[in-house]
Amino acid sequence: MLLNHICTFLVVFTVFFKVSCSTSEFSLDGDYLLGGLFPVHEVVQTTSRFSPEATECKRHTFTKSGYFMFQVMRYAVEEINNSTTLLPNVSLGYDIFDHCSDTKNFPSVLHFMSQNGSIKPREKLNSHQSKVIALTGPYGSSRTITVAQVLTMDLIPMVNYGASSYELSNKLKYPTLIRTVASSNVLIQMIIRIIQWFGWNWVAFLGGPDNYSEDGLKLFYKYTENTSICLAYQDTIRIGGNYNQTLKNINSKNINVIVVYAVAMYVENFIRAAIANNIQGKVWIAGQGWSMHQQLPKEPGIEKIGTVIGINDRTMSLPGFDKFIYKAKATPNNGNVKNEVQSKICNQECKEGALLTAEQIINEDPSYAFGVYSSIHSIARALHKVLQCKINQCSKNITVKPYMLLREIKNLDFPLNGREVKYDLNGDSPVSYAVVLWHTKTKPPRIEMVGTFDTYPETYFTINNSLMPWDNNTVPFSNCSVECEDGYSREREGFNDCCFQCIKCPQNTYVDYSRNPYTCYPCAESEWSDEGSTTCKRRSVVYLQFTEISSILVIFSTVCLITLLIFIFCLFAYNYNTPVVRSAGGNMCFLMLGCLVMSSISVFFFFGQPTSVHCILRNFMFSFFFTICLSCLTVRSFQIVCVFKMAAGFPILHSLWVKHNGQWLFIVFSTSVHFISCVLWATVSPDHPVKDLLTFHDQIMLICERKNTVTMSIVLFISWFLGFLCISFSYMGRDLPKSYNEAKIITFSLLLYYLSWITYYTIYLTFKSKYVLLLNAFAQISSIYGILFSYFVPKSYIMLFQPKKNTAAYFQTTIQNYTQTISRS
Repeated sequence: MLLNHICTFLVVFTVFFKVSCSTSEFSLDGDYLLGGLFPVHEVVQTTSRFSPEATECKRHTFTKSGYFMFQVMRYAVEEINNSTTLLPNVSLGYDIFDHCSDTKNFPSVLHFMSQNGSIKPREKLNSHQSKVIALTGPYGSSRTITVAQVLTMDLIPMVNYGASSYELSNKLKYPTLIRTVASSNVLIQMIIRIIQWFGWNWVAFLGGPDNYSEDGLKLFYKYTENTSICLAYQDTIRIGGNYNQTLKNINSKNINVIVVYAVAMYVENFIRAAIANNIQGKVWIAGQGWSMHQQLPKEPGIEKIGTVIGINDRTMSLPGFDKFIYKAKATPNNGNVKNEVQSKICNQECKEGALLTAEQIINEDPSYAFGVYSSIHSIARALHKVLQCKINQCSKNITVKPYMLLREIKNLDFPLNGREVKYDLNGDSPVSYAVVLWHTKTKPPRIEMVGTFDTYPETYFTINNSLMPWDNNTVPFSNCSVECEDGYSREREGFNDCCFQCIKCPQNTYVDYSRNPYTCYPCAESEWSDEGSTTCKRRSVVYLQFTEISSILVIFSTVCLITLLIFIFCLFAYNYNTPVVRSAGGNMCFLMLGCLVMSSISVFFFFGQPTSVHCILRNFMFSFFFTICLSCLTVRSFQIVCVFKMAAGFPILHSLWVKHNGQWLFIVFSTSVHFISCVLWATVSPDHPVKDLLTFHDQIMLICERKNTVTMSIVLFISWFLGFLCISFSYMGRDLPKSYNEAKIITFSLLLYYLSWITYYTIYLTFKSKYVLLLNAFAQISSIYGILFSYFVPKSYIMLFQPKKNTAAYFQTTIQNYTQTISRS
């Protein structure tokens, strides 16, 4: 009961508040009344009150843009009333109120909700009939938030044209609110797209002290969180605030892009302060609240502050509106005047509007024109459906309740002036916005569309860069740091991601800007990169292949070697009982030739992709069998010296050597020791295939790694020691008979053996390449060829081409000559 009395008092209070009104513009009778709230006046500065007092809007600042929107509603209602297809035989009326304050303009809202001058909030919706069936407005998010929850009590549809706050999309809190203007959610995303389009990341965000700006700032933080954009500075601009300090702070941080997301009343003096402070070369991104401001582009000196880019509704022209304004201005303002006592409510006096010319109204900021226009058409279309209108008439027997219209408005989908008017589940409509550019250097200044943003039927955004006013198409710089060159990672300076140093990524690393521009990622094992890379390249896998020319030559040489060895083996077998074969060692020759054949086979394991078997056999076979051959040569050298020189000096030792087959005992002993060392080498720490990733950054070398050098050193020591003994004995027998004198040829073969392996190990320790393996194979072949051509080929030559020297008599003569020479000496 108390709430009922309070509401009744407020309505009666407003009815009897004495004003001087011109109701021909603010009200119109009709079958169904629509409400309208427009900021014809603006309360620029509020003062504290100590007692309840209604605000008299006429005492405050007149706004031409608010009066313009007010006229758009009147035009839309007249257009609908004159239509033969929309609401035939039904007339719309309106009550329009000057809504100039956030919190002190409730009389108009209560008037809309009243029935016969009173409000009964607790009555059922079916039994209560509010004065208006729907309304449009007010302008501004703060005013809308204040009013919307009051109107929710009666479920009166509120089709808003000028409130962008994302909070209003919450249908649990604002179930009756529908809006034709884009929400801050979309507008902020559009601003972010503009910033990203030009590559800026160091920006300031300025807003007013209202819900509209606070909501925009919160969304700006949200949508730039995972982008490269940094909010370098944020401030609130108030009427009478310290603009100089704000501008000084922006300059000190080297910010060249400033987002000003506020309504015009907060922006005007701030832009004038920027001109007075000689601010130059900035980019100003204007929110919809002032992007089409008519006065600011004409301010003296504004061309110096930089480039103004704005966002605004693309559909701004209303066919027939100009004609309506000219007609209204030509008609005396007395056609529908009522008695002053019967005036609907206060705040319906607008002397300034009557002083405006038609041109001044028509040329006013059209930012919200289509929003107002489509709001009225949405209400009319919904009423058309509720009244079940046919071609020529509507059913007037239906009692229209506001909630009926609310249901129909949410389901609307119709074309209007080339735009699709429809609403989603949040009561928001599709966006068709323009990016506009202020040309302040032209006389008169003009505003040009340079880009578009649409969300229906799909999201599309573009800007025509050729229309931008920058010299040589050089976009103004607004970044904390210069962007790193390709292949450089960022190193953060301070706490801000946009401020960094550029560090060149080292070899075998790369930077992926889409992944993380602050890290040089290592390439995969199978990849490589140079310094300063953004991608990794595939490493080539390198090993000695059978098909390479060098490999083919070595293999061919080995095949020839084996063929020659087999041929000599057969030749020696055929001439087994001849002196040449017996003097060369007899059975020992066949052991040597067999070992040389087996040593040659090891060369084939150097080619192809290495495996564990390859790694072991390529050196194991050669080392083992070649060492047997060396032991045979050693014994052979010792035996010749023993026969010719030591027999006389050491007869007992000589008899023991001959009696017990000392040469074979030595061969078996040395072979056994060497075999054990080779087995240890192949089992304890065998060579095994590995990928060499360090030698060449662009290659993966498949090599056999030698882990334990001790066992390998033992194997090499035995071979080289036998070689040393062989050379020593050969030197001792250098003056023996020519037929038995093998010192030179053995020395030559062993010197070639040493030289080949010293060359190989020198290159192996100095260079890294797959062709080092080719030298290894070549060293083996050289060692075998050395023994073959120095020891076996001369004897084979005698058997084939000098058979007369292959006789016992020839050898006996040689020995006699040697004995005589020794005796004379």
